[in-house]
Amino acid sequence: MRMPHNSPPRAAGRDRALHKAFRSACQRYLAERRDHRFADRGMWLKLALLALGAAACYLLCLTQSGLAGYALCYFGFIFFAMMLVVNVLHDASHNAFCRSGAANAWLGRVISLPLGLDADSWQVRHVKFHHPYTNIQGYDPDIDENGVLCQTPFQRWKPVMRYQHLYWPLVAALTFPWYAWWMDWRDRLGNTPFTRHLPHQGAGGAGLFLLLKGAHFLLALGVPALFMAGKLSFITVLAVYLASQMLVSALFVSLLIGTHWAKGHFYPTPGKGAMPPSPYHHAFATTFDWGARPRLLGYWLGGLNLHLTHHLFPDWSHRHFTALSEIIGEVAGAHGLAYRVLSVRDLLRLQRRHLTRMGAKPTEDRRQ
Repeated sequence: MRMPHNSPPRAAGRDRALHKAFRSACQRYLAERRDHRFADRGMWLKLALLALGAAACYLLCLTQSGLAGYALCYFGFIFFAMMLVVNVLHDASHNAFCRSGAANAWLGRVISLPLGLDADSWQVRHVKFHHPYTNIQGYDPDIDENGVLCQTPFQRWKPVMRYQHLYWPLVAALTFPWYAWWMDWRDRLGNTPFTRHLPHQGAGGAGLFLLLKGAHFLLALGVPALFMAGKLSFITVLAVYLASQMLVSALFVSLLIGTHWAKGHFYPTPGKGAMPPSPYHHAFATTFDWGARPRLLGYWLGGLNLHLTHHLFPDWSHRHFTALSEIIGEVAGAHGLAYRVLSVRDLLRLQRRHLTRMGAKPTEDRRQ
């Protein structure tokens, strides 16, 4: 990712009327409920249930005598771990779970252990860059050029990308392992533009990073290999680990990244000019909400289906997203902004259309 050293300035011309309308509506909503924007007891109960599910599956996998039982229980462990990432770490990274920033940071580090992701690195990439610079070439790490997918009109094209709408689920499946075992290390070793933004620098930061990576290795591979010795080979344990990581990665990424591909609005790396003039209009131009059916599915997805809502209110607990979505519909209509909630079918169709379009051989008008 060839990001300039300094982040570009956001344009000064923010839409103050729209901001004031959102702020007033949200303040009224909280006042009427006598509520706050952080996690409540229900969210802590959800955390406890998911943690218990992960712990139960982990302990069960250690007692298995055959591959089928071990693989099923181990996948359950990783699946519950992913649900904790979606429902808790994501909010915590935006300081929307606990009131304390330090508590959010440590909660995120602990929850990320089973998947091996560095919570500090992910927070920098996600909160400090993806959110303010969504779909902007050179600044949004989620659309970083990787040589495998052509995600924007401003990236290099290869003939194999004609088939990217077919093979992209494999890329999605490799995302978590890629970040855990490659990008996290590059960030910490100073090989990316994100290194200087990490919260802990120097020997202390390196020590914490190595401690957490070591804890992940012991939890996810070392202890299972020890308990399954004589029953399953280490290669088999490693294969189950990788397969489980890839399955949850494919599920998470496929449900998330399409919300930014669906509208097909991307922006070139800015030169001296400022970013798009209004963060609100930029969010509407690059992000969709999609409706989860049944509605309970949205609850267990941590509100990630209401992704535009999340981008407009990133520091709110996802327990508010349904109500905030209704507020967005009212305010957007009053200010001439189109707000549409996609179906899952529409989301997948638009996602496939975007990948097919970007995978076609470039023409002069593809950037239009």
